[in-house]
Amino acid sequence: MKRSYIALAMGALVILGAVLSMPSCGHDRKLVEITLTPSGFIFPTPDPTAQGVFTALGTYMHPPDTRDITKQVTWQTDVPQLLQINGGVVSPQKGNVCGIADVSASMSDGGNLVIGFATVTVNDPTRPTCPGGSPTQAVVTVTLAGPTAAGAVTSVPTGINCPSGACGAQFTIGTTMVLNATPSAGHGFAGWTGGCTTIAGTTCSILVPQGSTNATATFN
Repeated sequence: MKRSYIALAMGALVILGAVLSMPSCGHDRKLVEITLTPSGFIFPTPDPTAQGVFTALGTYMHPPDTRDITKQVTWQTDVPQLLQINGGVVSPQKGNVCGIADVSASMSDGGNLVIGFATVTVNDPTRPTCPGGSPTQAVVTVTLAGPTAAGAVTSVPTGINCPSGACGAQFTIGTTMVLNATPSAGHGFAGWTGGCTTIAGTTCSILVPQGSTNATATFN
């Protein structure tokens, strides 16, 4: 009887070891996308005490999951003289500043760098060269959705070259500007949403309104 108990115990240990050694899907969890919410902020004046708060949401595979990674990502802006950013909290810099800047949240996962973008506009209605100060110009911004580095968007007239350059620019009110989406190699284009007046495949045409408008390009 003792030998039977010993054999059963040894068998249980072998089975337990086999279960523990099996690959776990949780161990292969992969970050595939970072989405910033909201997609942008507009400060009506260059007030350094004003704040906008971004949340970074990470989309994972194996298993599918979405979680708040705001405190884990690295936050940056491409125009540091315009914005100060700390842990997703943005404010205009001190001084009489205005303009449009991109904010990014990045995180390396298994050697793969994943980046999410948003656009921040600092208005100054007292200066005609600033967003919100010109009666003839309005801000158009672009948001990219889908996997990181899956595509880019450029504008005609020039001004937007997202994400390698600006994701927002000023255009003349009442004119038509065009956004062109170009998928990266191995990726496709899922479509446009937002402020497009007309859509033709990878092209979004916008009749520039007063104020500001945004279009989202989704890649896959």
